Amino acid sequence: MKLHAILAVVALSAMSAHSDITIGKFDMASVRDTSTLETKVIEDWHPNPKDAAIRQKLVEITVCEWWPGQKVRMPVTMLAPAKGVCTNVLIENTSAQLKVAATSGAKLRLLKEHGVGLVFIGCVPIDTMEPVGKLHTMMEARFIQTKDTRYTPAWIWGISDMRALTTAMAEKEVFQPKKVLATGGSKRGVATAAAGIADDRFTAIMPVVAPVIESPGGPYVEGMMPAEITKMNEAFIAAMADPVGRDKLLLRQKARSDERITVQMARDAGWSEAEMKTSCNAAWETCRTTNYLGVLKQRGTEIFYNQGSNDNVSPGLVELGRRFPQLPVYIVPGGQHGGAKEAGFVKSVGGLPEVDENLYAFATHHFFGARRLVAPPKVTTQWDKDKHRLAVTVTFPDGSEPQENSVWWSVNRHPDYSIAMEFDAWNSAPMQKTGPATYSGETKIDGDMRTLDVITVHAHAENGSTLTISSPELRLK
Repeated sequence: MKLHAILAVVALSAMSAHSDITIGKFDMASVRDTSTLETKVIEDWHPNPKDAAIRQKLVEITVCEWWPGQKVRMPVTMLAPAKGVCTNVLIENTSAQLKVAATSGAKLRLLKEHGVGLVFIGCVPIDTMEPVGKLHTMMEARFIQTKDTRYTPAWIWGISDMRALTTAMAEKEVFQPKKVLATGGSKRGVATAAAGIADDRFTAIMPVVAPVIESPGGPYVEGMMPAEITKMNEAFIAAMADPVGRDKLLLRQKARSDERITVQMARDAGWSEAEMKTSCNAAWETCRTTNYLGVLKQRGTEIFYNQGSNDNVSPGLVELGRRFPQLPVYIVPGGQHGGAKEAGFVKSVGGLPEVDENLYAFATHHFFGARRLVAPPKVTTQWDKDKHRLAVTVTFPDGSEPQENSVWWSVNRHPDYSIAMEFDAWNSAPMQKTGPATYSGETKIDGDMRTLDVITVHAHAENGSTLTISSPELRLK
């Protein structure tokens, strides 16, 4: 049914097909144009009913005209101190409901304690955007026909964050941003990264459980997953004892499928195998931060990723460590993307208290210089195969001395994109201070080891906040 709907829209399209996959660009003049917001005020500025020290406003805006005749509109909540102008602004995301978004945790502290303005824009799965149940098939049809990655989830999510900032900047009596930090998890982490890459008004990004180097959750063209991974996943689902958990996992798989195209769709439209392979990565290029680190460094954009070691939406963490060991990151050992507890998802990274605290620490660092952003440690490992002993030493090149330090390991990890990888076990041991800004740990690991993955985790308290960071994920063979 999905295929027929796609092909019907394609058949009606008058656009000419292109021979190559192209990366969707953002027209920054249009993104920053307040006249195209077509702002509808739902609730004008007024005191928060529960806290008069906070004022709030709710509007609905046009994010963009995604294609001729198809506008995307989303709600935007703005929160600010009752008086004064916000020069520091945090952009995040919320649901598509036309109601004021609530805030808590680090964001509420930043607002109340430091006067940081908060701006939340709707960011939801494409199939739940208007027209509900149809927009995602129309998006896929446009992508199939034009081969332009403008018509992918990453593009529309990214421009949403940028337009949220434009909306705030139109409120000149409340927002006059000098520094802007974007954050969000999952699809909202994709939006965070895409906005930070494309829009130099953003001065810092903290994506959470979002792809950083590889494509999230598998190829964008379904049917191009390696056969061995597909077989592993089918076996995993078939072996699940809890029928509720199995159904929840299948629903998750379907939700991802609803925002992608299939091999059959592409072939029916005349795509080549090369075009299908290219689009698997190109669909996410908008948010692939590692391809833009040089530009972001030149701008002075600060970056801090918070990831889960067991999250198949942010694969490639071992490769990330090999190629970009200096990228600030907190990899949660055993951390998952999140999902139904019935399916076994019990360590959702986005809900961890240290990740919320990381936002507060990173924001107070970026906005006010209230604390340092600890540099990623340099790691040395020694594995004695005969004695089954692992020794790890880390040194902080910036001289930082975290108060809590530990080494974590996982044996014989399953491959990226496999469901089994999301449940790989991790163990830990404490690390002790052995010199200036240097910590060491040692442990015995029994059993047959083909690979050994290692992550060190460090909590650094300074000036009223705690920043938890990690080493890259290292793989020993």
